[in-house]
Amino acid sequence: MAKKVSTKKAQETVETPVIQRPDADVAIEKRLIALYTLQSVDSEIDKIRIIRGELPQAVQDLEDEITGLNTRIENFNAEIKETEAANKARNAEISEHEEQIKKYQKQQDNVRNNREFESLNKEIEFQNLEIQLCERKNKEGAAHVKELKQHIEAAKVLLANREKDLEAKREELTSITAETEKDEERLRKMSKEQEQFIDERYLTAYKRIRGAARNGLAVVQIDRDSCGGCFSNIPPQRQMEIKMHKKVIVCENCGRILVDDDIAAKAKAQLEK
Repeated sequence: MAKKVSTKKAQETVETPVIQRPDADVAIEKRLIALYTLQSVDSEIDKIRIIRGELPQAVQDLEDEITGLNTRIENFNAEIKETEAANKARNAEISEHEEQIKKYQKQQDNVRNNREFESLNKEIEFQNLEIQLCERKNKEGAAHVKELKQHIEAAKVLLANREKDLEAKREELTSITAETEKDEERLRKMSKEQEQFIDERYLTAYKRIRGAARNGLAVVQIDRDSCGGCFSNIPPQRQMEIKMHKKVIVCENCGRILVDDDIAAKAKAQLEK
C-alpha cells in the first residue's frame, strides 16, 4: 500500500506544471541598460565639471565686468567731449555778447537823450547777465569734466585689476581643462553613442528629468526599498514590476526612471568592455 502511495505522488510531481516568471522584454531591458549607462556616463561628466568648479562662470563674470568697465569709460569720454563742446560753444557766445556790449557802449556816445542811453544801458546789462550765465555753466561744465576724469581713472584702475584676475582665472581654467579634456571628450562620445539606443520620447524624458534634478540623476537604482533619487519608499509589488523588465517604470514621487541591481550590473559590465 505504501508503495502505491509513493507511485501516485511521483505521478503528481511529474504532472504538476512549474510556474516560472515571464521572460523580460528584451527591447525594454536593452533600453533600460542604455538609459542607466547614459546616466552613468553623464554623471562622470558632471564630476569633471564639478572639479572645474565655478571657474567657467567666474571667467564669464569677469569678462562681462571688463566689458562693462570699458563701456563705462567710453561713455565718460563721450560725455567729456559733449561737455567740452558745450563749453566751447558758450565761449563763442561770450565773445558775441562782449562784441554786443562794445557796440552798445559806442552807441551810447552818440545818444540824443537819456531814454536812448538807458535803453542801451539795459541792453548792456542783459548782455552781461548772459555772459555771467555762460561763465557759470562753463564753470559747472569744467567741474563735471574733472569729476568724469576722476571716474575714468578709478574705472581704469579697476579695469587693470580685473584684467589681471581674468588672466589668472583663464590660466587656471586652461590648466584644469587640459587635465580633464581627454576624459570629457571620451565620455561625451560615449554619451552620444548611448543616446542612439534610446527612443526619442525616452531620451527627451531623460533630459527633462535630468535638467530638473539638482544632482543630475534621471535614472536611479532601488536602494533599501527606496528610490535612489528622492528616497521615497517603493512598494514590494512595484519593485517586482521593476525587476521584470517588462516596461520603463518611474518613481511616483519624483518621476525618476527606476532600475534594479541587475540592470545596473549589466550597464557597468558594458562600460568596462
